[in-house]
Amino acid sequence: MLLTDSILLVFATTATALPQWSGFPGWPIGGGGTTSGGSTGTTGTTAPTGSSSNTANDVTNKAPCKAITVIFARGTGESGNIGSVIGPKLLSALQAKVGAAKGNSNQGGTGGALMTSLAQQALQQCPSTKIVLSGYSQGGFVVHKAGSSLSATPPAAAVIFGDPQNGSPVANVPAADLKEYCAAGDGVCGTPRTYQITAAHLSYGNNASDAANFISTVTGVTA
Repeated sequence: MLLTDSILLVFATTATALPQWSGFPGWPIGGGGTTSGGSTGTTGTTAPTGSSSNTANDVTNKAPCKAITVIFARGTGESGNIGSVIGPKLLSALQAKVGAAKGNSNQGGTGGALMTSLAQQALQQCPSTKIVLSGYSQGGFVVHKAGSSLSATPPAAAVIFGDPQNGSPVANVPAADLKEYCAAGDGVCGTPRTYQITAAHLSYGNNASDAANFISTVTGVTA
């Protein structure tokens, strides 16, 4: 496939099947399959392409190659496969910054393993695309887990919102290419770690434009 500059290709995964972590009271975290009350994807269901949708559907559809591939992991309980708090807003901001956005739906049955698989598939189909890993809330776990499995094909960047592992590096992503957003008062990523879902934890749509600028700068892709 030919690479088309300044067009954003978005793939999506979810935060299902995260590692066990007792420090997250009240949040279901499973070790395999679908967690009770946790996130699930939308396998076999294609939603309208575009940033207003909570589902993105390009990876399994093998859409034409684009300059940037964003693989996004939504938070537990969010709808679709890119959620609603930041996923669609990030795509809108990237549309404005680097061009049109498309997407792909997949079920997140294996969390980090799925994100890793999608990154590898994207590079097989489009060797020149730049991979950006992104996640919200428990989707941050997925980014950290996937990063450690991509030593042979390091991501160009990683962007995480409300990350429970905020402060920890993402393996195979240089510190300068990692952007963490942690809103003041968010006990999921801030201090003290209360892991209570407050208005601050739901505010990351406000960071969409800044995150898009960061991705554009790090990847060198502009409109």
